[in-house]
This record gives sequence, structure tokens and C-alpha cells, in this order.
Amino acid sequence: MGAVKQQFFQTSDRPEVLAEVRLPEGTGIETTAATVEKLERWLDGQPEAKIVTSYVGQGAPRVFFAMAPALPDPAFAKIVVLTPHAEAREALKHRPRAAVSQGLAPEAYVRITQLVFGPYTPFPVEFRIMGPDPAHLYSISEKALDIMRGVPDGRQANRDWGNRTPVLRFIPDQDRLDLIGLSPAEGGQQLQFLLTGFPITQVREDIRNVPVVARSPGGERLDPTQLADFSLMSRGGRQIPLDQIGHSEIHLEEAILKRRDRTPVITIRSDINEATQPPEVSKQIITALQPLIGSLPVGYRIELGGSIEEAAKANDALVKVFPAMIAVTLIVIMLQVRSFATMTMVLLTAPLRLVGAVPMLLIFDQPFGFNAILGLIGLAGILMRNTLILTEQIKENRSAGLDGYHAVIEATVQRTRPVILTALAAVLAFIPLTHSVFWGSMAYTLIGGTAIGTVLILLFLPALYAAWFRIKPAATDERLKEKQDSKPQRLPVVATAAE
Repeated sequence: MGAVKQQFFQTSDRPEVLAEVRLPEGTGIETTAATVEKLERWLDGQPEAKIVTSYVGQGAPRVFFAMAPALPDPAFAKIVVLTPHAEAREALKHRPRAAVSQGLAPEAYVRITQLVFGPYTPFPVEFRIMGPDPAHLYSISEKALDIMRGVPDGRQANRDWGNRTPVLRFIPDQDRLDLIGLSPAEGGQQLQFLLTGFPITQVREDIRNVPVVARSPGGERLDPTQLADFSLMSRGGRQIPLDQIGHSEIHLEEAILKRRDRTPVITIRSDINEATQPPEVSKQIITALQPLIGSLPVGYRIELGGSIEEAAKANDALVKVFPAMIAVTLIVIMLQVRSFATMTMVLLTAPLRLVGAVPMLLIFDQPFGFNAILGLIGLAGILMRNTLILTEQIKENRSAGLDGYHAVIEATVQRTRPVILTALAAVLAFIPLTHSVFWGSMAYTLIGGTAIGTVLILLFLPALYAAWFRIKPAATDERLKEKQDSKPQRLPVVATAAE
């Protein structure tokens, strides 16, 4: 079982190719739109692209259930490319990645993906770094990103906070503000009026009220080098140049600060190579992160996220149902056989499903995911049903007067044909599902477990039954009796009166 690939949910067979475009935080929507237009022109020239739709400043609508729309952001855009079929999607998916790596849109981070079944996760591989100090958290994320980029099966490692961006800060001089009779709040309001603007009135346009905002022209307020040319107005009506009441400083700051359970958290994430599965890459990364995890100070930790976390949630939900499922199964079996020994033998045949399911998954290179788990659970019922049929036939044979040895053999012979025919019908019914992207792994699990498990039950259960109840071949006693009958008999000697 350790050689089987692990997977939560398969990639979807829908024909869409998704392109996420993200520029540095604070980028204007005009710059984002210009980058998207450049990518659109390139995509329109590809033969597989039927329809190219772009959403600038926001995510695409929920065209697929397992896709969460992104929050509005002027520095973000999403492009949805519709292709004729899944084969065309695969042909187109790798070409934009190569073009981006060769400098198609160097100013932006461009990610090419496709839709995936199952719960939505932004990236297949995610790790959360949590701690109280954002600055120290950022330095830890730098080390973790370097480690993640060193894993060969990872691709485009990044963090959700993005890179630090330059921020221009104006530091007022309190003494000079007092001399001209301005408070820091009044100076800040005038700067806000010049840079951001204030709504002064509203204009009626059809059925909407459009606010009118007063501010300085865009060429002045959007150029940081012209900040010193701004002037503030004192209470006496005099214009004071901005550089006379303070100075400007440029700092690198985090553009986004995220928290989870009120604790600052940075999520480092990456895509994976097409030939691997998210759990495999996550295990490689968590192994490489162990030295860093061991050196973390108190209060800082690294948690698993992504598809592994979602798979753990789904498995936990199944585990909670297992006790009730097992209890109901035991009750049904006990009502049928009314024997603790027979019920135990029925349960012991359930693990035989792995003997057939695992080789089938390995032969056809199928991953073991959530659907395969459901198929494995269903296999237990199929195999235990065959066991119940055999045990009931043995009981009937013994009730008819056969000894234990011949009752077991006759029951196996009598039930072999119907059991195999039933299993063969189930196997043939599952074959069409093997072509399904979503149900394929479950179908292969059911085919292998049903076919091989049924044959093993016909061999395993009679031997287990004979060993459990200590049934031995009755032919041994018959051979001894035949040997005794074949010995020459001596006639008794009778003495007469004459003798």
C-alpha cells in the first residue's frame, strides 16, 4: 500500500484553462488591465483557445462549484480560456507557462491552472507559518520559501503576503506646525484632500447618485517626486510648502497582513509537477522543513494546509461515522448468523479486499484518493456478503446430515458458480466507470477487490472454517476401517468330544 500514490481529489475534466495574474500590491487597475490585454492577445493567437474571458480587479464568477471567487483587488485579474476538449486543454496548459518563463509578462506573477474536483484550495501545497511578531514571521517565511523552492517537484513557490512594497511616509515636524498654527490632524486632512480627495457633492445619473470628489490632478498626486511641491494652507490663509513642515521617508512594508485565530499567519504555497501528487510533494517539503521547525522560537509554528488538510477533514468526518457503521454491520450479521464465531469469521474476510485493490491501483497507475476510500469501504460489504452465503450453505449441509468435512467441501462447490458469476457481473459493470476522471480510482478499486477478493474467499473461508471448528478429513477414519477389513480372518478352533 505504501507504493500507491496518495491523492485527495482528481483534477477536473472540464476544458477550461485558468490564468491568475497578480501584480504587486497597490498597483493601479489601469496597469493590471494593460498586462491582461498583453496576455489576451497572446492567448487569442493559440489554436486551442475558443473563448478568452478576462476579469480585471476581481475573480471569475463561480462557474464551477469547487471554485471560490477571489476578493476584489485592483492588482489582480483572472483569465478563463475555453478550449474544445480536455486534450486541447492539456496541450494549451503548458504553452503559457513556457511563454511566461521566457518573459511574456515579467511585471506580473502569472499562474496557469485548471479546475479540480473536491473542496477548494487556492494551491495544492500550502504551509501556514504562525507567530506573534509579523517582522520575525516574515524572516521565517523567507527561509521556508528557500527550502520549498529547493524541492524538485514543487513549482512557483510564493507567499500570500507577497513581497514587501515601498511605502512613502511623510513625517511632520511638530514644532514647525505649531509655529504656523496647524495641528497634525489638520495637516493630515489637507494632505488627504490633495492625494485621495474628499467628496463634495453628488450628481444624479439615471437611477444612481455619483459622488464628485475634489483632489489634485493625477499627474501630480501619483508622482512621489512631486510630493515636496505640495503646499498646505495655514489658518491665516498663507501657503506653506510641504517640505518646510516635515520630511519624507521610504520604507519597505508588508502590503498585506493576515491573521488566523487572531494570530498573524503567512501561508507559503506552491504548485506541483504534473507527474506527482500533492501529498507526495507536501511530505517532501515537510521533511525538508524539519530543521527549520526544530529551530523555531517559542510561540511560532508551521502547520500543514492545502489538500492534505482538506483530506484530513474528510477522513475525520468518515471516522466519526465508523463506530455507528460497524455497530450496525455487527447487528445485521448477528441477526443473520446468530453465532459469535461465524460473525467473527465474516469480519475476518473483509481485509481480503486490499489484496486485490492495491495491485489493481498499481498496475493502472491510479492514485488512492477519497473516492477510492469509499470504494474500499463498499468492498467490505461485497466480500462479507459472499462469506455469509458460504457459511449459511455449510450450516444447511450439516443440518442435512453431512459431516463437517464434507459439508464444507460441498458448500464451496455448490456456491462457487453463483458467487463467481455475481462477482463477474459486478466487475463488468464497473468497467465503464474506469474511463471517468472522477470515478476511475473507485472503479479500479472495486474491480480488483471484487475479482481477487472473491477468489480468495473461496479458498480462505473453507480453511478458516475448518481450522476454527477443528474439522478434520473424515477419509482418514474410513481408510483405517478399510485396512482393518482387508486383514485375513482366522477361523475359531472348536474341539470335539472325539478329539
